[in-house]
Amino acid sequence: QVQLVESGGGLVQAGGSLRLSCAASGRTFSSSALGWFRQAPGKERAFVASISITSSTYYTDSVKGRFTISRDNAKNTVALQMNSLKPEDTAVYYCYVGEYWGQGTQVTVSS
Repeated sequence: QVQLVESGGGLVQAGGSLRLSCAASGRTFSSSALGWFRQAPGKERAFVASISITSSTYYTDSVKGRFTISRDNAKNTVALQMNSLKPEDTAVYYCYVGEYWGQGTQVTVSS
């Protein structure tokens, strides 16, 4: 019964920042694992970051030190702060809550 709405994608120059957000309806995030995957053109969907129900965070090596995932259980939102963006970060970003997925938001980083 969960529906996810993603926002915050767009076009940015290399070295810039974007903040992605994902808002849920239907039930709260409080007891679910949350995270983000991304899919670049011609590539498989790949893990980016996650945050557990105990607020432990995990990141793929290529984004460590640049991306930060957070959750707000009261507002039913999960966010991904992306700093020092690189052209290699260009992809469609998808949030997930348990087994539910958002529709994706495009992030494009120019050189």
